[in-house]
Amino acid sequence: MRRKIPSTTALICFEAAARHQSFTKAAQELALTQGAVCRQIGALEAFLNVELFRRLRRGVQLTEAGLSYSRQVAAQLDAVERDTLSVMRQQGANVIELAVVPTFGTQWLLPRLKDFQQRHPEVTVNLTNRTRPFLFADTPFDAAIYFGDADWSGTQSHRLMGENPTPVCSPALLHGQGQIDVQSMAGMPLLQQTTRPYAWRQWFNGLGLTVPGDMAGPRYELFSMLAQAAKHDMGLALIPPFLIQRELEEGSLVVANRYALASHKAYYLMIPERKVQSASLQAFRDWLVEQAVQYTDTTRTDQHN
Repeated sequence: MRRKIPSTTALICFEAAARHQSFTKAAQELALTQGAVCRQIGALEAFLNVELFRRLRRGVQLTEAGLSYSRQVAAQLDAVERDTLSVMRQQGANVIELAVVPTFGTQWLLPRLKDFQQRHPEVTVNLTNRTRPFLFADTPFDAAIYFGDADWSGTQSHRLMGENPTPVCSPALLHGQGQIDVQSMAGMPLLQQTTRPYAWRQWFNGLGLTVPGDMAGPRYELFSMLAQAAKHDMGLALIPPFLIQRELEEGSLVVANRYALASHKAYYLMIPERKVQSASLQAFRDWLVEQAVQYTDTTRTDQHN
């Protein structure tokens, strides 16, 4: 069945005229005559059976329908242009579109990604933030790094590392002490992570304690937000140390108590089953798992020293 879609030329002329509120300026931008732009927009109005512009003595003005349609058309033309440029860039290249949870991507993966580029200069890795699972068939992603239990239908999972979050705060909250005892912590503001709503309860329960209000406190979606709030003396935050290495090294955040919450879930690389034979993804998988093992081994060595 033939699609009910107007000509691309008409849509481009309409978008330019709507943006400039002028047929003349649209014609200048598109290197067309004003008459050609008028004809294209007239044909579009006839196709839609809707008036898009009011013709005035001193120019044109969008109707309500024209204003609404122009916003939709502009967004769709932008998307087509973006996808076209993406295809042009990727021609002949090996590109991995990777969905990644935000703070892990910026704090752990990106500082190491140069090593992969040096080993595999023929492969380009593009990163996009995604905080929750999705259907690969509905997206352009080739793989994903997410935190969970690897229960993702139609994928092959590769465990990278657990979180083992530790209570941290600004040095000011320590008041010169080495760390804060658990009883004192129970009475302090507890910063919450939106996707880990039971983290503080699990942390206190691990020490055999039940603390009223362990789920109270301001909530933040990202660990990076939690870290910023903790740095500004807003309370205690449970954060995996590998996500705040810089802050711990420079002393803007300090460990408030050395008890770490054991991770039952972990960070995984998830690859759709239909793409597991991709040479680029196999190279990235092997490199990423190697990096995770090296980091985990180094962390264990440091903890025992």
